[in-house]
This record gives sequence, structure tokens and C-alpha cells, in this order.
Amino acid sequence: MAIRSLKELALGGRRVFCRVDFNVPLDGTTVTDDTRIRESLPTIEHILAEGGRLVLASHLGRPKGKRVPEMSLEPAAQRLAELLGIGEVVLTDDCIGDGARKVVGDLRDGQVALLENLRYHDEEEKNDEAFARELAKLCDVYVNDAFGSSHRAHASVAGLPKLIGEKGAGFLLDKELAALDKLRTEPAKPYVAVLGGAKVSDKIGVIEALLTKVDVLVIGGAMANTFLAAQGHSMGKSLVEEDKLPLARAVLQKADARGVQLLLPTDLRVGTGLKDTVAVDSGLDLDATSMALDVGAETAKRYADVVRKAGAVFWNGPMGLFENPAFAAGTLAVAEAMAACPGFTVVGGGDSVAAIQQAGLASKYDHVSTGGGASLEYLEGKKLPGVEALR
Repeated sequence: MAIRSLKELALGGRRVFCRVDFNVPLDGTTVTDDTRIRESLPTIEHILAEGGRLVLASHLGRPKGKRVPEMSLEPAAQRLAELLGIGEVVLTDDCIGDGARKVVGDLRDGQVALLENLRYHDEEEKNDEAFARELAKLCDVYVNDAFGSSHRAHASVAGLPKLIGEKGAGFLLDKELAALDKLRTEPAKPYVAVLGGAKVSDKIGVIEALLTKVDVLVIGGAMANTFLAAQGHSMGKSLVEEDKLPLARAVLQKADARGVQLLLPTDLRVGTGLKDTVAVDSGLDLDATSMALDVGAETAKRYADVVRKAGAVFWNGPMGLFENPAFAAGTLAVAEAMAACPGFTVVGGGDSVAAIQQAGLASKYDHVSTGGGASLEYLEGKKLPGVEALR
């Protein structure tokens, strides 16, 4: 069954429950990065322009079923009001119950309210049907614009839409799926995937899936340490998943069998600890006091050359400890090469997005995903509960 788009839904004069991803970073009561809020503005503005009575819902952080004041959505409501140029976005005291129903009942056409943090109730993460039915009392139409949460079978994402007849995808969700579908179906050649971050175990599913699609798989970050250790290199104090060494060897064999070029570092930038301010260039065998914290200069150049010539690139995960300027060069090299690549470029959420924003390059790519885990699972070929519930 096809998923209806927002433009196909009758919104005027109706209560429109829109699941958004306002899980934004906060510094006290200030939103420090409003990217996720801004990404949902086209959907929000369309619903309001059509005369919908908009009920926004999101989680923030991991309050584990308790009211944690530091995880209130109040700062997100304030920032949204500023972006919309309106006096106030009313925040309910809870996401269900009499108070929420009264606020929603008082909405007029073209007005907006934001429900308080869904995860103040642990029934949200449990996909509890009774909780979903309480949320259903607040809406006539359901819209999912929270791609970053759509891989979770939570009540507001998977349970609620099954209770609502009129439902569809917001513009952000549409945009995310369209971009990733270009990589899932017929990516332009050569198709290059760049994977970094800490753990092989977090990404083994997407690695297996990508080995059937990509021409080149580039591995960096701490997960490269496990591959290098699997090849017999001494990694000193570096983070290595010792129990995943057989898995890493199996991946190397599969890549070879399928004719996929799997690139690993040929040199490293090392330090003695995460807070080192001086990076030392090294070969692949480290002494007991050293830890790999970035790919080396030769590796960074080799990776950048491959990325720059790609027909399509997917990137998820930094090449090193980019938050520390001493170990940011590898990540920056990939970011700049991808920005210069004439092919179709997708940044798959997570820390990669923080890295490209830090480098001032976020506008240079064809698509920057708002969901790291969701984008990986979708590329892996998994069905996302939040997407399937819209069918």
C-alpha cells in the first residue's frame, strides 16, 4: 500500500497530530542546535496554512517514564514560536489527560500546540495500546514527520497511526525516504560508502547490506581499529572490540569475494589519551602507551580522492575524535571531499552531521539526514515501524 503525502490529506478545521523529532540539544533552557525544528517547518507551515489545528508531539532525551524538568520541551516550543514568527506555541503540561485535551480543544484553525515530552510516560517506548488510544483522543488526522524516530516501534510512531484512518507522511519524512531510496535502488556508480564511529557491532547490519551494493567501502574511526587488529596489527591502548575480530575477518573476506574495494587506514594519528592536544603520525603498529584517534594524513588523502570521484556517496560516522581539533583532520578531509564531489551525496545523520556543521559545509550536500539510526536501518533494507504504520 502506498503512503499518502501531506498534500493529499484534508486538514482544514481538523485536529492534526504531527509527530516531529524535536529531540534537540539544550544548554539549560536554550536550544543549541535547532536543525531538527527547522527541518519540520515546511510541514508545520503547510498544516497551519491549510487551516489545520496543529498538535505537535515529540520526545526529548531519555527521562525513562519520569518528569525530568531538564528534559521539558519548553525551550523547543519557544524556539518554534520564534521561527514561525508568532507570539507563543502553547506547551501542554502533559501529553495526555484532561489538560492536554482542553488545550487541543481550544485550538482554532491555523493554531498550534506542542505536547509535553512523550517519554515522561514509559508507555511511549513500550508502544502501549492504551497510551496510544489516549493520544488518539487528540486528533482527527495523523502525520509523521519524525524520520529520526521512525525506526522505533513506539506508541506515537507505530501504535497511534494504526488507530487513525486519515494519515500520511510529512514533507521531511518524504524527503528522507526519497533520498535514501536513490541509494537503495540504483545508486550512480561508483557508489562509495564511508563508515566511521566507534563500533563494528553497531554497524554490522548496514555493512553486510552495503557489501551487496557499493563499489568501495571506506572504514575509519575507532571501528577501523577492530579491522586492523583482525589483520594482526598491534593497536596499543586503542578501542578494539576483541570479541568482534572474527566478524571483521568475515567482512574482509566477503568484500574480497564480492569484488568490493574495502579501504582501511594505512597510517594513523595517535595520542596517549582523549584530551591530548598534540597528534603524532604513526604506522599501523602502536606501542602500549598509544591510541589511534584519527586516520593519518596519507589515509585521509587516499579516502578524499576516492570520495571526490564517486557517482554516489553515503557517509555515516566520523573518521576520528573530531571534537578534539588535534584529531579532526581525517573527518574534515572526507567532509571537504564530499562537498566537492559532483555525484549524489548523502550524510547519514549522527555525529557526521555535527562534524559537517562544525566545518561549515552542511549546505554543500544533496541530503543531510536527521536520523542516524533510522537512515542506517533503512539502507540496511529493514522496514521502519513508523513508515509501515502509514500504509
